[in-house]
Amino acid sequence: MSAVTDAVRTAAPGGSFGQSVRDSLVVAKRNLIRMTRIPEMILFGLIQPVMFVVLFTYVFGGSMQIGDTTNPDVYKNFLMAGIFAQTVTFATAGAGAGIADDMHKGLIDRFRSLPMARGAVLTGRTVADLVQTALTLLVLAMVALLVGWRPGSMEPTNFGKIMGGFGLLLLLGYAFTWIGALIGLSVRTPEAATSGGLIWLFPVTFLSNAFVDSSKMTPWLRHIADWNPFSATVQACRSLFGDPGLSTSGAWPMQHPVWASLIYSVLIVVIFRTLAVRKYRSAAA
Repeated sequence: MSAVTDAVRTAAPGGSFGQSVRDSLVVAKRNLIRMTRIPEMILFGLIQPVMFVVLFTYVFGGSMQIGDTTNPDVYKNFLMAGIFAQTVTFATAGAGAGIADDMHKGLIDRFRSLPMARGAVLTGRTVADLVQTALTLLVLAMVALLVGWRPGSMEPTNFGKIMGGFGLLLLLGYAFTWIGALIGLSVRTPEAATSGGLIWLFPVTFLSNAFVDSSKMTPWLRHIADWNPFSATVQACRSLFGDPGLSTSGAWPMQHPVWASLIYSVLIVVIFRTLAVRKYRSAAA
C-alpha cells in the first residue's frame, strides 16, 4: 500500500487528464499484482469457459440446427463467438465482487485519502480486469482451436479481421465491467455483488443469438435478441471470423453488427462509468 501511496503522491504534473491516467495505471498495477498472488482467481476464471466450450461442442453439437444443417462442425464455428462473448461478459460479476470486497475491507477509504483522481480507483480496477479477461480469452481461443474451431472455414477472412473481432469482444467486456463496478458500489457485501452481477447476465447472454439461431425463436423473442447489445457483438465476431450463421434479420444491429457493437459498447461505457464515478463520489462525501 505504501508503494501505491508514494507513486500517487509523486505523480508528475501534466494536467488533470494526465494525472487521472497515471493514477489509474497505478491502481491497475496494484490489482494485477494482487491477481498474481492469488493464482486460483485466474485458474477458476479459466475453468468455467473451457467447460462451456467442451460441453456445448460435444453435448449439443449434433442436435443444434444452423440454417438447414445439424452438422456439428458447423455448430462449432457458430458457437465460438457466443462462448467468447459470454466469457468476457461473465467477468462482470468478478469485477463487481472485487470492488465490493475493497469497499468492505476499507481499502477504498484509504484511496479516498490520497491526492488522486476520483475516477482512477474504478478505472484502474476495470483496466486490471480487462487484462485478466484478455488472458482468459487467449486461452479460450486455443481450446477452441483444439476442439475444431476454424476461422474462415466458411467465408474468407484475414488476421486483421480476426483481431478486430477479439478487439470488439474486449471492448464489450470492458463496457460490462463498468456495470459490475456500479453494482459493486451499490451493495454491501461481495456475495451480494456476485449474485447481483449474475442475475441480469443470464437473460442477456441466453436471450440472444449466442447459442441458437435467433430465426428459430418466436417473433417477439427474436426481436429482443436481434436488438440485444450482446447479440450485436456476437454477430460482428461471426462476420469478422468468417463463420456461418450470419443473420437474415432486417434489424439494423444484425445488418450492421460491427458498427452496432461499437456504438453499444461505447454508450455502455459512457453511461455506466458516469453513474459509477458519481456513486463513488457520493459515497466519499
